[in-house]
Amino acid sequence: MSLRVRRFVCEEETCERKTCAEQAPGLTRKFGRRTERLQSSLVSVGLALAGRAGARMTDAFKVPVSRNTLLRLIASLPDPATTATRVVGVDEYAQRKGRIYGTVLVDVETRRPVDLLPDREADTHAAWLAGRTGIEIVCRDRAPFFAEGASRGAPQALQIADQLHLWHNLGEAAERCAYRHRGSLRPTPAQPEEPQEEAEPPELSLTTLGRNG
Repeated sequence: MSLRVRRFVCEEETCERKTCAEQAPGLTRKFGRRTERLQSSLVSVGLALAGRAGARMTDAFKVPVSRNTLLRLIASLPDPATTATRVVGVDEYAQRKGRIYGTVLVDVETRRPVDLLPDREADTHAAWLAGRTGIEIVCRDRAPFFAEGASRGAPQALQIADQLHLWHNLGEAAERCAYRHRGSLRPTPAQPEEPQEEAEPPELSLTTLGRNG
């Protein structure tokens, strides 16, 4: 398949760009080194597999690119259109485990991250919620600073625990209940001892007989 386009020449002597080529809509772009179809394929690979694994997949497709190229393609994508968040999930994330923590906010209904806060303080959380009056439900963990921030920043919202912490609470309650009633558990019946088989006398070899004789 061949593509034929026109090249235009600028007659203005002061113009730094003397020539320019015609673009084919949907096929090429200005200063592009790949077709739009190949570009979209590489973006799909990058979104599905990210850097290293995506680079290995492009080798299989016979269009090898580096992992950094895939990451640049993903970073250049426009941000997806966002809608008003109704149910927000709040949890912490570690910038440096054991030392620096921040707050991640997720739209629970679309499962997309909404924002990252630089810390996990109640004031920061409350200020973020105060600017979004459409939030109806705050799904959070049991941290007191998240509870305080939600109460101050979104008093109209219902606060609930997320599924992970509900299961965690249920497991702890079941463990405490089993510990309190451990005396009611029936002891494991003793297994009857199997009769031991008599050891067979060792076989006598010619070497043994010769030594004993």
